[in-house]
Amino acid sequence: MFIPKSIICLKTYSWKQLNADLAAGLIVGLVALPLAMAFSIASGLPPERGLYTAVVAGFLISALGGSRVSIGGPTGAFVVIVGGITAKFGYDGLAIATGMAGLILILMGLMRLGTYIKFIPYPVITGFTTGIAVIIFSTQVKDFLGLAMVSVPSDFLEKWAAYFQNLSSVNGYALGIGLFTIVLISFWPKGWKIPGTITALILVSTAAYFAHWPVETIGSRFGGIPQGLPLPHFVLGSWTQMKLLLPSAFTIAILAAIESLLCAVVADGMIGGHHKSNMELIAQGIANCVSPMFGGIPATGAIARTATNVKNGGRTPMAGMIHAAVLLVILLTAGPLAAHIPLAALAGILIVVSYHMSEWRSVRFILTGPISDITVLLITFLLTVLVDLTVGVGVGLVLASFLFMGQMAQITNVRVLKDAGDHEFLKGITIPQDVEIYSIQGSFFFGAANKLMEVERNFFKTPRVLILEMSGVLLLDASGLKVLENMLSRCREKKTRLILAGIHAQPMMVFQKANFYERFGEDNFKGDLREALAELGG
Repeated sequence: MFIPKSIICLKTYSWKQLNADLAAGLIVGLVALPLAMAFSIASGLPPERGLYTAVVAGFLISALGGSRVSIGGPTGAFVVIVGGITAKFGYDGLAIATGMAGLILILMGLMRLGTYIKFIPYPVITGFTTGIAVIIFSTQVKDFLGLAMVSVPSDFLEKWAAYFQNLSSVNGYALGIGLFTIVLISFWPKGWKIPGTITALILVSTAAYFAHWPVETIGSRFGGIPQGLPLPHFVLGSWTQMKLLLPSAFTIAILAAIESLLCAVVADGMIGGHHKSNMELIAQGIANCVSPMFGGIPATGAIARTATNVKNGGRTPMAGMIHAAVLLVILLTAGPLAAHIPLAALAGILIVVSYHMSEWRSVRFILTGPISDITVLLITFLLTVLVDLTVGVGVGLVLASFLFMGQMAQITNVRVLKDAGDHEFLKGITIPQDVEIYSIQGSFFFGAANKLMEVERNFFKTPRVLILEMSGVLLLDASGLKVLENMLSRCREKKTRLILAGIHAQPMMVFQKANFYERFGEDNFKGDLREALAELGG
């Protein structure tokens, strides 16, 4: 379970696959180059931090992960949370939160929680993903239009109000560069090996440099990109800092887990493979522990880069490691050239990313579904955009859970059985007058346990025997068990014999683990309703 896919793939690795991985890794590295810088800038950090992350975390995720083809690095999902942490606690606070998130991810993997991440409701995932897309788009308006603004408000509504107030300062050159970048990427032939993003950056950077267009560049804002990786260093925080950053660390960990496992599932579908979810979480955790040591930011699986890897022949983790090596070579040799990249071009790239990230088709699909899913989607989306990503995800999960429990409780029912028409086992059998039979259908959990409590209220007189027919109960939890224990106590007080008939494996395991089987009495468990009535002379 905890052996990386890279080691498994080495057993059957060949020169032919190495050639395919080299080609895929080179292309993915070129695709990741502008995205890594753009996501870092969108988070309020220098572009090199995104490159450091793509190199260090990207290599570790591929080398240690549980997926054959997943590509790791900075993604749009982290832009909102990284920007918020950086604005409040600075980069040191972000480094501490990222390291804590890495430890949480490792713990999740060791506890084998990877299997359960997939149970996060689809409307919640769609809601916060669409909300992140809207926020990313809103953060790029200033650079896309070249607005002359000293600072941009962090609040979503205030941000847009400030944009409208400064529309008179639109820079036509920046707007032209941004539009050209979007059009070129959108219509770039998919079969061409050179990515459209790289082509766009080369063309607009060359034109802006030689034509001396008055636009802001990476060099004018950040002073260029350093060559090479920084020496590793540890950022240690006080206990007070860690307590303040713990909610943010959990948010980073949950987002990284969701994104990485979704990415692995998508990759499985493309190559017909099967990933190791817990090993993937451990690799994500290690990568996020190491990334801030080299000045990086949070990382996770990137679906678009993974798809690019697969489409270009990548079939083993070697392609992901090569992609990281390609970025390192670019960082070592061509870092100064990145200073000439116009920020409007990177804004155009992120606007395209936000469009694809918006999942508008999924939103349209959910809006045609049940009102409960629509409610969860809209509330998660609005809270993510207007309040905070952590609040949006948290409230969305809680709301979805309550709605699900309500739905499960509705389909759980307790009904009285009186004659042969009520149950197949009653055909040809007469129910004695002093015997009451109730059938429980559905999951007998805490949300539905109160329905059984209503049984006694319906008695016209205390029966000699009460039979609970439970062949329709596949799930029993502690609340359901407690209700049964209370009912057993009351039945014994009233000299009523309580019989359970048709118990399935999971409820029986709960009974045995709680020693309820012995307290209840072996004679009071019957294989089915017919067996119970036969003993009573029915």
